[in-house]
Amino acid sequence: MDKKILVLNASSGISGDMTVGALLDLGADRTVLEEAVESLRLEGARVVISRVKKSALDACDFNVVLDEAHENHDHDMAYLHPDRFRRQDEHANHDDQEHSHHDGHEHSHHDDQEHTHHDGHEHSHNHDHAHHHHHGRNMADIEKILRSGNLTDRALSLAIRIFDVVAQAESKVHGEPVERVHFHEVGAVDSIIDIAAAAVCIDNLGITDVIVTDLSEGTGTVMCQHGLLPIPVPATAQILSSHKIPFGVLSNVKGELITPTGAAILAALEAGYTLPERFSIVRTGLGAGKRDYATSGVLRAMLIEPCPEGETDRAQRRDEIIKLETNIDDCTGEALGAVMELLFDAGARDVFYTPVFMKKNRPAYVLNVICLEKDKKLLEEIIFRNTTTIGIREIMCSRTVLERKAARVETPWGCADVKICRIGSDSVVYPEAESVMRLCRLTGEGYPEMYHKVKEYACKEAHYSC
Repeated sequence: MDKKILVLNASSGISGDMTVGALLDLGADRTVLEEAVESLRLEGARVVISRVKKSALDACDFNVVLDEAHENHDHDMAYLHPDRFRRQDEHANHDDQEHSHHDGHEHSHHDDQEHTHHDGHEHSHNHDHAHHHHHGRNMADIEKILRSGNLTDRALSLAIRIFDVVAQAESKVHGEPVERVHFHEVGAVDSIIDIAAAAVCIDNLGITDVIVTDLSEGTGTVMCQHGLLPIPVPATAQILSSHKIPFGVLSNVKGELITPTGAAILAALEAGYTLPERFSIVRTGLGAGKRDYATSGVLRAMLIEPCPEGETDRAQRRDEIIKLETNIDDCTGEALGAVMELLFDAGARDVFYTPVFMKKNRPAYVLNVICLEKDKKLLEEIIFRNTTTIGIREIMCSRTVLERKAARVETPWGCADVKICRIGSDSVVYPEAESVMRLCRLTGEGYPEMYHKVKEYACKEAHYSC
């Protein structure tokens, strides 16, 4: 299957409705989306898709319009800036305010209402008809709703995965088992539709890879019944942390740009963060946000294609790797040998020691560990626990990696494992040392002779360069 790469430029943050709007504008089938939402049979809601202007840009607005029984009133600016908004002013102007939703975690503000929170920052109405807003839905309830609809297997799986990301975050934040976590605003009708719609659009567009760039969050606080909580709100912060999603902070924006649903979508899609060095844009789309901040207020989506390159370039790829480095002058050789084995078992790409002389002419070793970002924390812990070092240097390195694959070759002397690497239009065979040693023991041949025999035979049989 050909790759379809989606790039989300989230310099104004990301939410569920912004994502759906951007994907619709990118070309997702509106009819497919509407039929999927209708099949969920959620009462009290209808989908309105329109064009709006945001910062003079024409964008697609995906809006879930709720009836009075299910309405969420978004008055969160009073919570973000309590010193600038007085309660009596808010009540006096209540009839003139626009009621809009934003990923189902809106903040309402009324004297006679009880303020309950979800993710530490949502505030829902205390009306008798808003039963679900208090007791919420658990993961089993949400999954039952999603499975009742006419969603494709891929869309259903993605929608459930997004909710599971939120559930895991809520479990961590509130110290409750996942099965006991109840969604309040994120379990509301509008957010169920946002998440299902995003999954349907991703599936409909055939997206295989997602890259997010310039993800930005605002600053400030959100008022809840327990006091002021900082942005990003607890559930969003937990998702960003547990899924290692990098983001920046816009100090001039007082408000929430990354919602829990928006963060969960990126986490569930396992978004990457590095664009190809050269690419062409197939088409673009803009999804409108609901709030007015000091940003463009849109999420831009792009379908891209990496630019064709020469054979040599196609056989290479560039990525980033981390080098962990520390000097050790008071550790035994046995301990150094043991820690190398532990590091390799934990995912290190390479481990090596370099003999050096340190201060006071002490003989010592520099330990170097090459690893991926995701393995860094575990490898650092192994080094600290198993050596005498008290500090580790971290160096981010760019590297060029040849395309390679592993193969097994039947030779006249026995099976041998080899590595096949592409260099330009050629492929080069490198026998694996363990296989060569095994054949040496079987035949009595020396290592250099057997190495060259295996290499020449593999090149001849598979028509590879030597």
